[in-house]
This record gives sequence, structure tokens and C-alpha cells, in this order.
Amino acid sequence: MKIVVCIKQVPDSTAKVVVEHGKVSWGDAPLIMNPWDEYALEAALQQKEALGGTVTAITIGDESTKEALKRALAMGADDATLICDPALVNMDTQATAQVLAATILKTGGVDMAFFGRQAIDGDAGLVPAQTARLLGWPALTLASVIKIEGINVRVERGIEEGRQIVTAKLPAVFSLTKDFGEPRYPSFMGIRKASRAEIPTWPLTELGIAAPASVIAWPEIINPPSREVKCEFITGGSPEEISETLANKILAEKVL
Repeated sequence: MKIVVCIKQVPDSTAKVVVEHGKVSWGDAPLIMNPWDEYALEAALQQKEALGGTVTAITIGDESTKEALKRALAMGADDATLICDPALVNMDTQATAQVLAATILKTGGVDMAFFGRQAIDGDAGLVPAQTARLLGWPALTLASVIKIEGINVRVERGIEEGRQIVTAKLPAVFSLTKDFGEPRYPSFMGIRKASRAEIPTWPLTELGIAAPASVIAWPEIINPPSREVKCEFITGGSPEEISETLANKILAEKVL
């Protein structure tokens, strides 16, 4: 079984977002592996342990993004690949899916491609399904249980209405929810292995594609208008007087 896990490096969930000169800034917040992607990696590692095979972690970014890949290696991934190219800037989800689909095809022989449910910076949750469409594979999203039966896969999906059972043939794309189970911690030996790992970097020429054009762009982000909030305590000699004063203020402010 050949498995890939597509991960993303994102600012820590405690980061405070500010807008400076029309651009979003995360300040000096540390960068981490997207927490949802840890569930995807855990699912991939469990499939490897049950069925045999290898797990490859893939991400798009600059050299600093290798830290997220090293965490994936420390958790148990067999190898990792960084897609790094100066042309890959300001990509929307569709452009990201094009690059990831090309990378999965370049990797070759992939049976299962795992994604986190969404990334905590953009929160779109579209890339898994978009990548599946480009590959022509089934998109088994919001998976909480995965069972492989030969070349078929049975997935239990967690949706608002409850649970949904779907089946498909491999190869397939999966996105994972928290219900699958807690991700494992990196082992000491895994951390040592990751620190020595040589992670290959592929430019777009390696994938044989041109820089994909984004459909959506964010030329400028405008700070939301500031809000002035004040608190006023209403007093009176009796409950009736207080309620009458409150009612008059509500009518004066045109709340009702």
C-alpha cells in the first residue's frame, strides 16, 4: 500500500492576526503542522501498520516548511517531499490542488491520499475534494472510520445529520476528522531520524507543470471598523421604574 499525506504548515492557533498596509500578518507566531493534518497522518500510519506499505508526507512552501515535514517523519512517515518554487505564491485552493495532484501523480503508484479536514489558517476545507476531482479519484471526506476490503474501501463519515456509510474503489482521496482518533506523539527515535533526514525539494519543472493560475485573489485586506462599546446600569426606586426606564431606552435606541 502506497500512501501519501498532504500537510500544511500554519501559524500556531494562538496567533493574533493583524492587518498591516492591507496585508495579513501573523507577527512572530511560531509555525506548526496544521493540527487537522495530524489526524490525517495518524490515519495513514494506522493503514500502513494494518496493511503494510509506506507513508510519504508532502507539502508546498519554502525551506522553512521542512519543519512540518520533519514532524511528520518524527511521527512515523517513511519519507517526505517539499514542493518549492518561486512561482508558487498567493495560491488559492484550486491552484494548490493542481500542484498536489501533480505531485501525487509524480510520486506514482499511490493507493490512498490523506488530507486533514481543513487548514486552520484558511478554513476552506476544499483542497481534498478539488485534488480528488483533478486525479479522477473518489473523494471520501469527513472520514471517521476507514476499512479496506481488497481494492474496495468502506468509510464512515461524520456529518451534521449523524453517520453516513460510503464505499468506493481505490485509489481514493480521504479527509479526516477528529473522530478518527488522537494523533500519536513523535517518538525519541523518530525525532532523531527526522533530524538527520534529507528531504528532497521539487520545483515545478520536476512536476512537469506550469505555475497554476489562481481564480481568487486577495489584493488588499481592510481592517474592520472599530466598535465602541459602553455599559450602563439602570437604577430606580422600584422594579416597575427600572423596567420603564429600560423600555424607553430600548425604544430610543431603536432596538425595537
